[in-house]
Amino acid sequence: MSLRFTVSKSDGDRRPSDIQGEVNQLFEGDEPPTCGATEREAAAGAEVVVVLKGDSNPKESSPFINSSDAAGEKSQQYDGKHMALFEEEMDTSPMVSSLLSSLANYSNLPQGSKEHEEAENNEAESARKKPIKAPQLGTLMGVYLPCIQNIFGVILFLRMTWLVGIGGVIGTFVIVFMCCTTTMLTAISMSAIATNGVVPAGGSYYMISRSLGPEFGGAVGICFYLGTTYAGAMYILGAIELLLIYIAPQAAIFPLEGLEGAEAEAALLNNMRVYGTILLTSMATVVFVGVKYVNKLALVFLACVILSILAVYAGVIKTGIDAPDFPVCILGNRTLIWKTFDVCAKSIETANGTVTTQLWRMFCDSPLLNATCDSYFAANNVTQIQGIPGVTSGVLAENLFGTYYEKGDLIARKYMVSVEEQDDPLTNSNRYVLADIASFFTLLIGIYFPSVTGIMAGSNRSGDLRDAQKSIPIGTIAAITTTSFVYMSSVILFGACIEGVVLRDKFGEGVHGNLVIGTLAWPSPWVIVIGSFFSTCGAGLQSLTGAPRLLQAIAKDGIVPALRIFGHGKANGEPTWSLLLTACICETGILIASLDAVAPILSMFFLMCYMFVNLACALQTLLRTPNWRPRFKFYHWALSFLGMSLCLTLMFICSWYYAIVAMVIAGSIYKYIEFAGAEKEWGDGIRGLSLSAARYALMRLEEGPPHTKNWRPQLLVMVSTDAEQTVEQPRLLSLTNQLKAGKGLTIVGTALEGTYLENSDQAQRAEQSLRKLMDTEKVKGFCQVTVSSNLRDATSHLLQASGLGGLKHNAVLVSWPRNWKQGDEHQHWRNFIELVRETTAARLALLVPKNISAFPSNGERFTEGHIDVWWIVHDGGMLMLLPFLLRQHKVWRKCKMRIFTVAQLDDNSIQMKKDLTTFLYHLRIEAMIEVVEMHDGDISAYTYEKTLVMEQRSQMLKQINLTKTEREREIQSITDSSRGSIRRKNPAAVTTQLSVTEEPPAASKEEKPEEESKSASPTVSPPAQVQLIHDNTTPASPATPATPLLPGEGAQSPGEQVQMTWTEKCDGEPDKPPGAATPEGIKDIFNMKPEWENLNQSNVRRMHTALRLNEVILKKSSEAKLVLLNMPGAPKNRIGDENYMEFLEVLTEGLNRVLLVRGGGREVITIYS
Repeated sequence: MSLRFTVSKSDGDRRPSDIQGEVNQLFEGDEPPTCGATEREAAAGAEVVVVLKGDSNPKESSPFINSSDAAGEKSQQYDGKHMALFEEEMDTSPMVSSLLSSLANYSNLPQGSKEHEEAENNEAESARKKPIKAPQLGTLMGVYLPCIQNIFGVILFLRMTWLVGIGGVIGTFVIVFMCCTTTMLTAISMSAIATNGVVPAGGSYYMISRSLGPEFGGAVGICFYLGTTYAGAMYILGAIELLLIYIAPQAAIFPLEGLEGAEAEAALLNNMRVYGTILLTSMATVVFVGVKYVNKLALVFLACVILSILAVYAGVIKTGIDAPDFPVCILGNRTLIWKTFDVCAKSIETANGTVTTQLWRMFCDSPLLNATCDSYFAANNVTQIQGIPGVTSGVLAENLFGTYYEKGDLIARKYMVSVEEQDDPLTNSNRYVLADIASFFTLLIGIYFPSVTGIMAGSNRSGDLRDAQKSIPIGTIAAITTTSFVYMSSVILFGACIEGVVLRDKFGEGVHGNLVIGTLAWPSPWVIVIGSFFSTCGAGLQSLTGAPRLLQAIAKDGIVPALRIFGHGKANGEPTWSLLLTACICETGILIASLDAVAPILSMFFLMCYMFVNLACALQTLLRTPNWRPRFKFYHWALSFLGMSLCLTLMFICSWYYAIVAMVIAGSIYKYIEFAGAEKEWGDGIRGLSLSAARYALMRLEEGPPHTKNWRPQLLVMVSTDAEQTVEQPRLLSLTNQLKAGKGLTIVGTALEGTYLENSDQAQRAEQSLRKLMDTEKVKGFCQVTVSSNLRDATSHLLQASGLGGLKHNAVLVSWPRNWKQGDEHQHWRNFIELVRETTAARLALLVPKNISAFPSNGERFTEGHIDVWWIVHDGGMLMLLPFLLRQHKVWRKCKMRIFTVAQLDDNSIQMKKDLTTFLYHLRIEAMIEVVEMHDGDISAYTYEKTLVMEQRSQMLKQINLTKTEREREIQSITDSSRGSIRRKNPAAVTTQLSVTEEPPAASKEEKPEEESKSASPTVSPPAQVQLIHDNTTPASPATPATPLLPGEGAQSPGEQVQMTWTEKCDGEPDKPPGAATPEGIKDIFNMKPEWENLNQSNVRRMHTALRLNEVILKKSSEAKLVLLNMPGAPKNRIGDENYMEFLEVLTEGLNRVLLVRGGGREVITIYS
């Protein structure tokens, strides 16, 4: 393809032809434009367009960065845009004009019936790209009417009058007001979220998941799905109740005639189950076959709802003019079931005399006036009252307060006289209207709340809206305002028009089996019955249509692995598997078979969903997220918080045990997504909350170092990687997991050599490798990769720069360098020693596992064994704390802890053991204690040989790195040293006269080069004066390194005075007087081999200590599962580094698993609480 850029005309005298020539020189080999074209450009005086042949890769044409589009979009290239300066960025960043034009054409494809219809109507054209139709729905059709249809439902027609009768006008008004306030506050929060950017179809699930993260989104999305599914079950049960009780009672499979009490109730529930299952199967089939018909019938169902409500209002107005005739028969103060009698009287007067009625025959054993009758029937009169006295009758005062019943209680009229014996049992109970369930205030809330749900209908259709950010707030709030007015006015009007006993009659048994709200409607009760039946069926179909799509959206997001199968469906996108699962869950609600029992269940799920919508809005507002810029301005975090509190309160008011179950379900889903779900980054508010909380916590940590009681190892784990960026010591991460058990800070870092620009890909691969290994070993923490010009600097940078603020590492875990004795590995062990020095300088603890490959993995278990601690010097308690932490892990849990400490010659070992026992008792650490006595002894010949081998190896290592001149000088030095040894072979020439030689200060020695320090060493002349300071009780000091001192190349002739020393003064060690030599030391002089004479005596002492300690440790701890040792410090100067490594090697020789520990200079364990 051709790449074009524009060269603008300058203000100077340069002509376009000159510019063109320069461009031709710059891009040599490209075909220039013709001369005529150039001159025409110059004549025009506007601009020069130079066409260059670029590569074949298409430039960015998508409006989004780093996205690719079809090759057919090439027409949107940046031709002639005067943007040559930004030419390099055009591969990754779009031009503003391209971005705006693409956004102008952007639209959200709606989920649901549209895909279904397009798939069915365009199957033959599936290979072609379908034109995207711009959404056309406005506020009225897209939001307001769907919300009206979803909010008005089965509860209004079947339970509203009963709620008013049981709770009273005041109590029910409070319930309605609380629920409507909750939904209004939720709608305000939802409007703020929905207008904060483009909201694709997905409704509340999309809003919550993108605002609170995938865990909350998945948990609440599934709860919302379950709520919608159970709403479908509730609508189906409502439709069956209308069918079997009011429309066609004779259709009952299990007849109710002649049954009483529990038998009648069981028969009714069985009828509901059978017919509910049949209706559910029919509805699921309709949804599966043709969703488009469901959506096309939505307006018909909506018309049924509106006509039914208008009929109720018309009936209320008519009661003020002419009250309808719906008589209620009262015996005493008890309401009678008016189904099997025609006249509300015991007897009637006819021309032939007094005749008993059907009602008489119900309570008496014969139709004769002298028959034996029920005692209550005989003692009380029969009264006929008007069930609908009218809005002007004043019945409102009687209905202001509630009347709550237990199951089986009689529905009695207030303020009526009743004659009854207290001890008389209730007889003929099937003749009276009875309470079918126990009623209380909180139950009424649970039953009513589903009638205010459905406020998400507008946001669910956001993809169909012409202007979603305008329509959703206006339409939703207007719909809630309308429905709230209808509900609140209904409460007052029902209480003002209908008699209390009729209101409390749930199934209208006292008014000839009519629907109670139907008795109020005009022109006929059948308007309400038929209208509510169709609207209820329609609402059930809508639930069975919406719930599977919601589940499919959750499954396609991939946040719940177990639901992935439900993301698939038919070729046209219909969620077949989701529909099947929805039907099965819905069936469980139908098997409950009671509308009053199902309603509180779905109330829980909807309330939880609304609570998290409010939480999302409050959280975004309080965090002041930069992306939180809602177009809807009438919100406040306090309103959202109030809405959230109301939702939570209503959950526990409705049913505390249902609330707990719903929260357990949501919590289980949350934890499942957290551990097994896909990683999603949606810029959610919980991430912002985490950042705010982390910032606050980090600022608090800056206030000072942690108290000793709060100290725990915050590890920086340093690992090395191979050429493929694979971790070479994976068991280091296993040990980290065992030490940490998921607590505290863990940083796993590695160092790479080179420059970051050249090795950024390697750094990313190394970071991915670290993350993968951390996941495998279940190490919770962070990983960090540092790139520098050499590994030593990279490691130092990693040590210094890791952590943030007060959240920094206080301990370093690094593996012992493998094969350090090999010549090509010398830089590795030198880096290791430098790391030891740096951790000491930074006051960090250091943990060095030796033979890390022998350490157990997280899957292994030790059923027995010991963890041995060799406590030689006090390091702040690290050696005590680490075994305790390890034994918290299941790998080491069965191991016992043993503590060994070393007693010197002048120590009281018995008292040491008592003191250590008391100390461990106060530390609350259980361990076996043993004090090992190490008496003074002669330095063995093996020690000298070991030291000689070590120093010879050190000399060889030095030779490797010397230049040619230095190598020649070193060879001469060694030759002279050998000659001096031969001259000193005669024992007679050796005297025991000791003299203290003066040495230059340590600082000046360090400043001199190595060769100069050698040549500056005092020399020996016969008779040689030899100083030997032999003191076994002096511990090897880590402060000053052991430096082999050899005679310089300037060894003098026999006539010159030569003096030689085998030791150096340690820091802070006083000069030994001449008489300090012991007889044993004098004796050793005459038994020495000639090669031993030149050995550095400090190295000999240290080797002696290492060998003796190793001998004791092997004797006591050879079978231990793990040995913890104090790690000596590195020498301050770098001359004896290789000797330091040799000492540590000798100290740990023969041990399988060793953890060398060096404290950080502070106490890490305390006896105080």
